[in-house]
Amino acid sequence: MKVSIGVWSLVALLTTFVAVPARAADDAALLKDLTSVIALLALPCGQVVSATRLGDNDHIATCRDGNRYRVFINAEGRVVAQKQ
Repeated sequence: MKVSIGVWSLVALLTTFVAVPARAADDAALLKDLTSVIALLALPCGQVVSATRLGDNDHIATCRDGNRYRVFINAEGRVVAQKQ
């Protein structure tokens, strides 16, 4: 029985190490995408350094220069960035 618990503990630990880098890669891709969206909308930002998810396709993006934008898809299906 103790061997079984040890094996499951090892599996849980390894799963954690595999899942964390995958999430970090997703976060980096999201930051890059938000940076691109804000730049394409001709808003001052530079680079998005953090993002908070509010909902599906709805984020608060914080830029390196201190600007914050809510980036979301409006009712017409267009991507919008509103200064916060």
